[in-house]
Amino acid sequence: MNRLNTSTQIPSEQEQQDFYKKLRAKLVSYLTSKSGKKSKFTQYLMFVPDLFHLLVKTLTDPKIDKKSRALIGASIAYFVMPVDFLPEGLLGFGGYLDDLVIATFVVNTVMNKLGPDVIEKHWTGDDKLLNVLQKIAEVSDEVTSKIPVKSVLARFIKHESKDLE
Repeated sequence: MNRLNTSTQIPSEQEQQDFYKKLRAKLVSYLTSKSGKKSKFTQYLMFVPDLFHLLVKTLTDPKIDKKSRALIGASIAYFVMPVDFLPEGLLGFGGYLDDLVIATFVVNTVMNKLGPDVIEKHWTGDDKLLNVLQKIAEVSDEVTSKIPVKSVLARFIKHESKDLE
């Protein structure tokens, strides 16, 4: 059986914390700027570092099955891909909105399959995880409507949901 060798594939705890702190600091700086204050999605962008951190921590949890790990790994890869539906390189922090929607979908899917306790123990955000997921889910349709290939994303999400059942 192939086992995931997390020591070579996932950054160290210190590197993860450094990335998390840097991303959060940059995000706070942006959100207090003039353009950051104008964005109607500002309150949701603060969840980006917390959800990324949650995905990385959950990936290393031995209670997570292979299919869920694959889905979590794919969402982490999507976060770090330079080119995606809403690229951060072109849109700045607004480019994290699609990453946020996908991360929310993945966390919800895994939580529904394995139970909230398996996921919540890795959550480091200030708000309760279920409240955060609900807030993001409420605006996800508006976010995905901005994605030019919405139907492709919707089909992917539908297909992945069926595979995990």
